[in-house]
Amino acid sequence: MKDNAISVLHRCLVLAVVLAAAFVAWPTPSEAASAKTLPPAAGSFDYQIGGPYTPAAGVKIVSRDHTATPAAGLYNICYVNAFQTQPGASSEWAANLLLRDANGKLVEDKEWPGEYMLDVRTDAKRTAILQKVGGWIDECATKGFDAVEPDNYDHYTRSKGLIDPSDSKKYMKLLVDRAHAKNLAIAQKNTLELAGDAASLGIDFAVVEECGVIWPDATAPECPEYYAAFGNRMIDIEYTDAGLKRACTAYAGVFSIVQRDVSVTPNGPRKTCSTR
Repeated sequence: MKDNAISVLHRCLVLAVVLAAAFVAWPTPSEAASAKTLPPAAGSFDYQIGGPYTPAAGVKIVSRDHTATPAAGLYNICYVNAFQTQPGASSEWAANLLLRDANGKLVEDKEWPGEYMLDVRTDAKRTAILQKVGGWIDECATKGFDAVEPDNYDHYTRSKGLIDPSDSKKYMKLLVDRAHAKNLAIAQKNTLELAGDAASLGIDFAVVEECGVIWPDATAPECPEYYAAFGNRMIDIEYTDAGLKRACTAYAGVFSIVQRDVSVTPNGPRKTCSTR
């Protein structure tokens, strides 16, 4: 009788432990709802960073500037120029946070005149820059965006050798942590050279431009290399018919692909793999 009582007590204790473990393991509905989500794989995409407009029927994912409002009912990515100033906005930054060359001249992105490099070379400067950019990320979350697209991660390639990619990665990690703290997913923008570090930094997906193009100094397009790093967790924007054709031929239905005009004009030209 005593043995039976001990056996019953033992089974009760085991059941209690199992139930407790199950209670801890499963998130509450509110916790599950607040977790970051990724863009739907291969979802129809529209790149609207040049200005918002009503998305075409069937579009599932939209990227818009952080100053815009998310598109109702869609997966919304919040564009932030996180590594450079916006054109004409260098005066909005403290002078010591702008990258300067040996002659004290601001380092400009020659591909986008009026955009100047942010100086991410020290912990103190990265922290100070995050004060502003982190505020934009917080704003994205408050507005109801689902993810952040911090642009110009590859600015070190245009910095005249002044910025080491290791410093860009340290700053990117700050952006990742800030986004995740607000339950936002975060993308790597372009920067194939650092794609191998994406997982260790906590980056969730990629937004790439023209991975279907074969550049003059290359023998193959970059889409396969991005796909090797991110799988279907990537979105590709092409700006030429040739690039769209090459990307769609290999990856239609695998990841999101769209063609826009280079200026991403509101209501400007837009093609997809099914409408090219």
